[in-house]
This record gives sequence, C-alpha cells and structure tokens, in this order.
Amino acid sequence: MKTNMDKLFDAVAARGPVCVGLDTDISYLPEGFADPALTAGENVVRFNRAVIEATKAVAGCFKVQIAYYEALGLDGLRAYAATLAAVRETGVPVIADVKRGDIAKTGEMYAKAHFTGDFEADFVTLAPYMGLDSIHPYLPYAEKAGKGMFVLCRTSNPGAKDYEYEMLADGRHVYDLVGDKLNELGRSYKGESGYSSVGLVIGGTHIEEAKEIRAKYKDSFFLIPGYGAQGGTAKDIAQYLTNGNGGVVNSSRAVLLAYKKQAGVRFDEAAYNECVKMKEAIAHECSLL
Repeated sequence: MKTNMDKLFDAVAARGPVCVGLDTDISYLPEGFADPALTAGENVVRFNRAVIEATKAVAGCFKVQIAYYEALGLDGLRAYAATLAAVRETGVPVIADVKRGDIAKTGEMYAKAHFTGDFEADFVTLAPYMGLDSIHPYLPYAEKAGKGMFVLCRTSNPGAKDYEYEMLADGRHVYDLVGDKLNELGRSYKGESGYSSVGLVIGGTHIEEAKEIRAKYKDSFFLIPGYGAQGGTAKDIAQYLTNGNGGVVNSSRAVLLAYKKQAGVRFDEAAYNECVKMKEAIAHECSLL
C-alpha cells in the first residue's frame, strides 16, 4: 500500500518542499476583501481557497493550524472543515496541525476525529510527552489507511531549551530520547519511499545538530517549522533535507501576508511569488551541499 508519507515524498519530488501554512487569522485578509454579508469563517475560507488555488502547483503540502479556527467558535470549525476539504479536493497532501497527545479512549477519539469525518486530514501533528501510548491510537489508521503523523521531537521555539535540551544520564538530550523511541516505533510503518508514517517535527532554527539529526533519523520524514518569521533560513533548512526531499518546510505568515511586501500585487499572486522564492532558495542551498 502506498502510504500518505509516500505521497508526500512524491509531492515534494514533483513540486518542492514548501508547506503552505493556512494559519489564517481574520486580520490577515486584505482591506476590502471581506464580504460583509458573510461570516468571519466564510471570509477566511474565501481567502484560503484563493491561496490554495494560487500555490498548489508549487506546494509540497498544506498545513492547517486548528487554533486559528477554534478562536472563531463554531463558525471557525466550519471554516476549518471547509479548508481541509478544499485542500483535499486538489490532491495535495494536508496536515492537520492539532498537536494532540492524550491516551487511551481519549486518544482514540482524537484519532477518529482527525483521520475520518468532517475533519479528515492526511496527517496530524502529535505531542509525545505522555509517552508512546499517546501515539498508539493513531497507528491503526497508518496501518489500514496509510495515514501519517508528525510527532514533536525538537521544536523551533525558544522554550525548546527548557525541556528538550536537558541532558540525560547517558549523555543524550531529551529530544534524542524522544526521537530514538519514535524512530524505533516507526520502523514497522515504512512505505515504498523508505520513510515511515511516523514522521518527526524538527525545528529549523537550532541548526547546530542538523547533520547529526538528519543522519540519525534517515528513515523519518521531517516537518520543519521555523522558516522566515522564526528566523530559519534556506541555508539552515537545507541541512535537514536529503537531496531536497525527506522533509517539508512550513511557512505561514510569510506566505499569507506576502502581499504586504509586494506593492500592487494581489494577495494570492503574492503568496505564489513567496512560495516560488522560498522553493528556489532552498533548492539552491541544497545544490551546494
């Protein structure tokens, strides 16, 4: 069976590693764009659809952060479902950025919620700090339906230093322990591409260990946040890819708000331009390795 991670590998090979983050706040919409006859959520969906249509040819995948939609209440959750559906209609892989991390029956319900029904996505993001039993509820969907997950390992935020970089008695960091256990778990879920359905979130802002992490987890596909607004550069990001693949690089605000830096350019065209710029910059740095 071809897994979703295999499909993501193929998508990156065809269109590059840019992950367009549809983390759309209502304030991101250009002045005059919102239709006063529509709800906030409906206007967000109009904006998202235009961005999706404009960037689908240069995006390896899209990522939808649920918090931006939850903030709008029931209207926002309808917009979240509609945005996921709009991406899936294009055939481009979509990641539900939900960062779930609970266990037992609660975990099962989260898995069902985000791998089936109104909120169905190809991938979810997960938090592993309650233990591997917080990951287990999602594995049957990987095995039976090819679904994938990206689990927090070493993140891009400054607070990563608070826990993830703490040293263990054996000399490893906490993030090494997490990565090692997830890598071992993921070996049972490899696809045709050689990558596991259990991927890792590896932030692109702390680059000191980049080559070591890429070599250590060569079978793990990476979701790489931190590009642009958080300070990660194309040169940094290239260290986490393997021949330009093996990972997707998320950019949200830089794409959604690109029109503010491109005078006279429509927001969707500006989003496309930003994706192309990002894709080309990463490809160039990968070519130098």
